[in-house]
Amino acid sequence: MTHHELEEGSILALDWDKLDKIAATHSHVVPVAVQNAETGELLVIAYANQEALDYTRAHGIAAFWSTSRNELWVKGKTSGDTLKIVDIRVNCEQNSLLYRVIPQGQGSCHTKDADGKSRSGCYYRRLNADGELSFL
Repeated sequence: MTHHELEEGSILALDWDKLDKIAATHSHVVPVAVQNAETGELLVIAYANQEALDYTRAHGIAAFWSTSRNELWVKGKTSGDTLKIVDIRVNCEQNSLLYRVIPQGQGSCHTKDADGKSRSGCYYRRLNADGELSFL
């Protein structure tokens, strides 16, 4: 399956090995749920290490640790679609974070809709009863 088919297709192809891949990098990360503080929409699930959390707190914009590139990922650094931090929450077991944000730009997903506009979030497809994906 091509990258385009994965992001724009109607075939479900979940990456069941994602956590194994992260573990293989030996990155010390926790998952981060990113939520639009105004609408409640879940925008993305990413990962943060101490460097990403420190950057986020110091600059007031969401930063993550790219487990595929093994580097700091400042959301919107190239696209301009940054995520302004409203607050950061920590779960009960201190093994995940919630960034509540206000999107600054067209959207928060790196993919674009049919009109070329950044999608508001990464959850733009629904899993139908027949097992196929459809766009919202």
